[in-house]
Amino acid sequence: MTQKPIQVVDRTTGETFDEVILGEKWIRWAYQDSGSSLLERTLFRSTFLSRLFGAWFDSPLSKGKVTSVVKELSIDMHEARDPVESFTCFNDFFIRHLKPEARPYDEDPSQIVSPADGRVLVFPELDEDQFVPVKGHPMSIRSMLPGQYERFLGGALAIVRLCPADYHRYHFPTAGRIVDSLDIPGALHSVNPIALGAGPDVFGDNKRCLTLIETEAAGTMCFVEVGAFGVGSIVNTTTSGAVTKMQEKGYFKFGGSTVVVVFEPGKIRFSDDLVANSAKGLETLVKVGQPLATAR
Repeated sequence: MTQKPIQVVDRTTGETFDEVILGEKWIRWAYQDSGSSLLERTLFRSTFLSRLFGAWFDSPLSKGKVTSVVKELSIDMHEARDPVESFTCFNDFFIRHLKPEARPYDEDPSQIVSPADGRVLVFPELDEDQFVPVKGHPMSIRSMLPGQYERFLGGALAIVRLCPADYHRYHFPTAGRIVDSLDIPGALHSVNPIALGAGPDVFGDNKRCLTLIETEAAGTMCFVEVGAFGVGSIVNTTTSGAVTKMQEKGYFKFGGSTVVVVFEPGKIRFSDDLVANSAKGLETLVKVGQPLATAR
């Protein structure tokens, strides 16, 4: 049976393209093969295999994989601050810094920018607490944000899904002050739409970090890093105090991962193109610093 490709809209060109998925056959085997439920339970609900991957990609033995991945995923290394040969292991490459000019942004305080490179899906107004990712099942901010969800009921939410080809550092989308944070242990399901279509509550079951930020322009925002299969760790480099727009918040080590930003009702309006594409069930490829929403 021929599998339909995952289609994404390139924001820069407006064209729709088929996503290249690193390890696609293994993801489909784990989540779509009717005979692999035991595999899914033992591997994808456990952190063991992801920790094993993490240890490998932190070792010098993984350095040789950098060049092949750059070629396979067509990664533009002209944006990187450091050359390929400078990385001592695969994770050094994976959490690479970019040149400052590679991600320009609007300094207007009313403009909320994308917190990461990735495929964006927006929900302008939640149906109470539910949202439905591309090809996925209904998910709930009650399960995603335990103890923090009440102020966000009926609010707005954006999912930024990162793939292995992406820049894996994430940034604050607007200025404000960190007022609370919480680390929640959990599973490490894949965040790819293939896995979401199989039914696991990725945003309620997966390991994640919640950060409440009182923003200067858009009320209180919850910034959520969601761990995923193959992610060695979520590393937050800024954890307290006042923050500025586009200041680095942290990074993901190897693997696909996701950032979710949740806003209170009536505080922001998402960019029109993101709303239109999301209404069609299409993610939009966006770069960190590009427009995400406007504060009301």
